[in-house]
Amino acid sequence: MKKSIFIAACAISALLSGAVQAQLVVRDGVLTGAGGRTVYTFDKDEPGKSNCTGGCLSAWPAFLAKPEAVAKGEFGLISASGGARQWTVNGKPLYYYAGDAKPGDRNGDGQGGVWHVVKPETK
Repeated sequence: MKKSIFIAACAISALLSGAVQAQLVVRDGVLTGAGGRTVYTFDKDEPGKSNCTGGCLSAWPAFLAKPEAVAKGEFGLISASGGARQWTVNGKPLYYYAGDAKPGDRNGDGQGGVWHVVKPETK
């Protein structure tokens, strides 16, 4: 799972509290939005900066934070288009995949060799 982002399961449990918990959860072994939609990282992003623009954002909508969201620990926030804020994990921006039709779908994992689900890692 080269270039995948791994997060210690205990760190996720500890950090998913308050405003962070309201939007990020671990479901079936991957990080999801609270509604159960899988979130992804993009290998071509830079730490703290999204390189997914234009048509890319149509297929991979940014995982946007609610206005009251607060960054905590490994979970951060960066500026997104239109003044919104986008969630990050370890500095990597998070996205949904338009090809996921229902909660739990992971159709974007491995797309183009550059899109990956975020899996917790037990240590």
